[in-house]
Amino acid sequence: MALRPNRPQNRSEQLAAARAAQGDVFAREVDDALRQDEAFHALRKWGIPVGAAVVLALAGLGGWLWYSNHQDTVRGRQGEQLTQALDYADAGNPKAEQALLDTLAKDGTPGNRAAAQLLQAGLAQEAGKADQAAKTFAAVAADSSAPQAYRDAATVREVALNFDKLPPQQVIDRLKPLAVPGNAWFGSAGELVGLAYLKQGHADLAGPLFAAIAKDKDVPDTIKRRARQVAGSLGVDAVDDVAAVVGQAQ
Repeated sequence: MALRPNRPQNRSEQLAAARAAQGDVFAREVDDALRQDEAFHALRKWGIPVGAAVVLALAGLGGWLWYSNHQDTVRGRQGEQLTQALDYADAGNPKAEQALLDTLAKDGTPGNRAAAQLLQAGLAQEAGKADQAAKTFAAVAADSSAPQAYRDAATVREVALNFDKLPPQQVIDRLKPLAVPGNAWFGSAGELVGLAYLKQGHADLAGPLFAAIAKDKDVPDTIKRRARQVAGSLGVDAVDDVAAVVGQAQ
């Protein structure tokens, strides 16, 4: 016997099924229409502000990327100019060197400007213009935009130039933060602080400081030798390795 597909048994059942299907379709269409209408109203209400915010964000990102790339390019070019100035110095062409340094000291980025000013101060010091050199060192030391390493170097150089003019306590106040083991300027700054202590009559403070400088492996040998001699004259033992000291003396 042949099988027949399942169907509603009568006309009323067929109409009921058709109406149910039509109802489902109509409900979906109404739901879609409501969603589209809500989206349209949300777009009208928030579309412009959101779009503007997106555009501004993209513009800001683009501007930052351009500025960052521009700064990298400028720093690179000015770094080459700084190297060229040093090459002019090695070649004995001070006029060309000074011209490049003047440009960088005026228009350079903070790091390149500070480096150029330090070189300018060094040239002035070599030329016997101590006051001009000290003034330039002071300007770098006071420049909050300059790298800290350059500011520290400028502070030590300025105080060294003006040591005889400055009150001992001012020397101590300015250099004591640098006159600590582990600091790159421990040797130079510590030596000046120790001498300022001696000017104040505080050999009890100067002796241990000179001994610490003499024993620090990171301090240049010339400063360590001076510090060892001063510490010894003050009755403070500054020798850790006698054989090494004898070898240096020989």
